[in-house]
Amino acid sequence: MSFGQTAPPATAKQVQYLLSLVEKAGHLSFRDARGPLGLTQRQASGKFSRNEASALIDRLLGESSDDADGADDAHGADGAHGAHGAHGAHGAHGAPLAGTGSQISAADRLERERADILRGMPAGLLATELERRGWQVTPPA
Repeated sequence: MSFGQTAPPATAKQVQYLLSLVEKAGHLSFRDARGPLGLTQRQASGKFSRNEASALIDRLLGESSDDADGADDAHGADGAHGAHGAHGAHGAHGAPLAGTGSQISAADRLERERADILRGMPAGLLATELERRGWQVTPPA
């Protein structure tokens, strides 16, 4: 977006719901969650565009469902940490979970956003694009 152009701001309901999710993730406020969630200074002040708020809500909901679904995946039978234990708590795609004190780099955030977009694409559209780029695609057996 060019300088001076603004996206539509998030609705009050979106911001309130987002704040409740941030608090549920163990943070006191947006400002407290700035580092762990990778928020910008503007976002830490509670100012989000509709798309930013929606994406962060989806991310926080996804992490909370990942935590519930994969609670046994991170620990072995003896209670020792699995593959993620050596590097801290991470959610899908290796992105640090909220509340762990880890920073999310811009590259990690971009990779995660791309993976989320691809997950929502129809398989036929992905196959067509790969073939356009010279790949050979075969349907699953």
